[in-house]
Amino acid sequence: MPALVLLGAQWGDEGKGKATDLLGGSVDYVVRYQGGNNAGHTVVVGDQKYALHLLPSGILSPGCTPVIGNGVVVDPSVLLSELSGLNARGVDTSKLLISGNAHIITPYNVTVDKVTERFLGKRKIGTTGRGIGPTYADKINRVGIRVQDLYDHSILTQKVEAALDVKNQMLTKLYNRRAIAVDQVVEELLEYADKLRPYVADTVLVLNQALEENKVVLFEGGQGTLLDIDHGTYPFVTSSNPTAGGACTGAGVGPTKISRVIGILKAYTTRVGSGPFPTELFDADGDALRRIGGERGVTTGRDRRCGWFDAVIARYATRVNGLTDFFLTKLDVLTGWDEIPVCVAYEIDGRRVEELPYSQTDFHHAKPVYEYLPGWNEDITKAKSFSDLPKNAQGYVKALEEMSGAPISAIGVGPGRDETIEINSFL
Repeated sequence: MPALVLLGAQWGDEGKGKATDLLGGSVDYVVRYQGGNNAGHTVVVGDQKYALHLLPSGILSPGCTPVIGNGVVVDPSVLLSELSGLNARGVDTSKLLISGNAHIITPYNVTVDKVTERFLGKRKIGTTGRGIGPTYADKINRVGIRVQDLYDHSILTQKVEAALDVKNQMLTKLYNRRAIAVDQVVEELLEYADKLRPYVADTVLVLNQALEENKVVLFEGGQGTLLDIDHGTYPFVTSSNPTAGGACTGAGVGPTKISRVIGILKAYTTRVGSGPFPTELFDADGDALRRIGGERGVTTGRDRRCGWFDAVIARYATRVNGLTDFFLTKLDVLTGWDEIPVCVAYEIDGRRVEELPYSQTDFHHAKPVYEYLPGWNEDITKAKSFSDLPKNAQGYVKALEEMSGAPISAIGVGPGRDETIEINSFL
């Protein structure tokens, strides 16, 4: 079955948009299977830069059908704004499909997210404040609003009433906020119904039929492996499963239909938000990585925390996702360093640890153990093949491949669509 999963192998922001866009012209469907508009992809096409937050990157590829799966949480206002922005730039968005089972981010979910994060103070998680976590909580608590509910006024009203029975108690008595009116929420949500109707479909059926017809389907994860609710650096994680298993539940496609799992690795490491980060830099090198790499969140606008490459995390991502390939991005950012540190293990209480510790306490106290690889000064942005890279850049890639446990099949040497070295085809 020609089904591929493409996901972040670190804390997100690895350049999944570039990788998805590279494959977009060769696949029939690109599917977002989890997360919401807390994710962000930057795709550069020619001299045009596109910032996508909720839409699958494949929407920029003519002939490709973009799909928002049932595992995604959808803010209708953000989605419609993003569609409008692309249409104004001449991008055809008419082929978009949205699962009727995807959950809606309501105004009260956003309110709860913001007031809860403020209430936590120093213990805050570092959420984007866009209502993602509370919407997933409603889903699990079985009081969530789904896209299909927009087309049944009675069901929608009953569900909003049920959700606000509890939330208004919390908002008024705990957070000293005003109660939210049921009618106001229902009215606002119903305004989106007709605008979304042309896109709503039984995406589980569509995708499975496509695979039966030997169509190529690419499943695109948001965030990254270390932000997975089960397998990430809990509690500093997202509220869904960006790992490969999430593609099955978030799109309704069985695991036996997935043929390849591609992990996106940045040539160094970044993360946004709170939580442990063993290789984080607080010096001039960290500032240089941030400046040269343009490390600012697409969705949040926050500066990303920067550090050297962490092979322990890469090996962990290979294991929990069953990765078959890596796409290494932003290799060009490392040009100019005489030597480049790579974290090969951790030191925890005097012990050398080569695998990611399962204990949150141990990970918080992990100190990086570095090996130093020779750097390069040559411009690599024009490289078209692996042999075009300087010898030290080749050596860096080979070392990362050996440490990470899966072959590096493509290398990003610049932000542009054509600034990629393809070593092995993903299809």
